[in-house]
Amino acid sequence: MALLALPGAGYLAIAFAVPLALLLASSVVSDGRLTLAGYRAFLADPFSWTVMANTLRAASLTTLICLVAGYPTAFALARATGVLQAALLTALVLPLSVGVVVKAFAWTILMRSDGVVNRTLLGIGAIDTPVRLLFTEAGLVLGAVNVFLPFMVLPIFSVVKLIDPRLLEAAATLGSSPSHRFFRVTVPLTMPGVIAGVAFVFSMAVSMYVIPTLLMGDRFKTLSVLIARSFLFMRDRSLGSTASVMLLLIAVAVVVASALLTRHWQPQR
Repeated sequence: MALLALPGAGYLAIAFAVPLALLLASSVVSDGRLTLAGYRAFLADPFSWTVMANTLRAASLTTLICLVAGYPTAFALARATGVLQAALLTALVLPLSVGVVVKAFAWTILMRSDGVVNRTLLGIGAIDTPVRLLFTEAGLVLGAVNVFLPFMVLPIFSVVKLIDPRLLEAAATLGSSPSHRFFRVTVPLTMPGVIAGVAFVFSMAVSMYVIPTLLMGDRFKTLSVLIARSFLFMRDRSLGSTASVMLLLIAVAVVVASALLTRHWQPQR
């Protein structure tokens, strides 16, 4: 059986392990010797902290909005039946077939001062004059939520479908109020899906490149943008490698935290 795993293991080694090892080596090797000068310079530069703050803030806001919007959406999907549920799932999943570049470029058109978003807000009387959305952090988060929302809804939907309605009925029979049933029964049962959705969305949002590049241009620097510019334009391999490792550490921290939280909440089911 072990021999059957060799092709897959070899592919993973070539596609992931070797590039990762080269990246790590590039971040600690300078002029043929080992050094942490790149990390010291990166952490001592206030601009680096600004970039990391931008990255974490945008990813956190995107994840929070996806969670707030995705949680009730997942319940609506789970409560729907038959053709209606199939249609709603299709509407949720179908946009995933469209590339991120296409979506981001579409949002640059939608968020113009004369775009659909401003015209809609003006039409319903929410605003009196067009608001500036393009090349703002609010526009960036809006575009990111549109791209990543399905990755929050689907994990939560998968666990909501498994909730036995008799548990809620039993709690109601024992005199539990709707709010008490929600926070003491429903939320604990859905936490594995919530944790998975948060991990998915945050991991993708923290490393997004196309969305901030098209919706923010040079006005908003994130780690992924800094990495791309370091390698492609500045030709600073040390800075690019160091920033890549910092981004990798954030992603690993998210994965480890989600695994620990899932282990904590799993017995609640």
